[in-house]
Amino acid sequence: MGIRLYIGNLPFNVTEAELRDHFSTVGPLSYVSIPTDRETGKQRGFAFVEFKDRAQADEAIRRFNNQSFQGRSLSVSEARAKNDNQRPPAPTRPSVSRAPSTAEAEPGDPPSKKPSRNLGPDKPSRHGRGKARSEFKAERGPKGPMREVVRGQFFGEVDDDDDDYDDYDEEANEGNFDAGASDSEKDT
Repeated sequence: MGIRLYIGNLPFNVTEAELRDHFSTVGPLSYVSIPTDRETGKQRGFAFVEFKDRAQADEAIRRFNNQSFQGRSLSVSEARAKNDNQRPPAPTRPSVSRAPSTAEAEPGDPPSKKPSRNLGPDKPSRHGRGKARSEFKAERGPKGPMREVVRGQFFGEVDDDDDDYDDYDEEANEGNFDAGASDSEKDT
């Protein structure tokens, strides 16, 4: 199995042939890969090359690391396996252990270079606010029934027996209602 190298800080328009020509001065390459972005299809700015011989891979690292290629300084190193580059989980933080600030330090302790993190008094609990609200609501008393809101739309049946309609018709017959009259009839 060959020795795979990681080449970083590549120009985004480099081709596989240009990369193969550049690195083949050390020795023949058995593998060249230039990863592209899944969504855009553009190159991601790094590549992998593989040499069959360890000596050739070491020579390529020594010769091309921090050297200019198409106006950019390449970063060449041995590639790591995918599971090697996963970081170990962060250590858990101690819950209460705080270092004493310079004001609280004992006279024999050396002064600390870190600034004090005394930011002021603690914020009052949010649980205290609920009592004030409930007391306020108790003072208001019970709420009454909901008011009916009239919007001007009626979706029921119309009673023909209403006396209101009769009054309306009488006013229209007496001439007090001019909605249906034309301009010529109003003048006469």
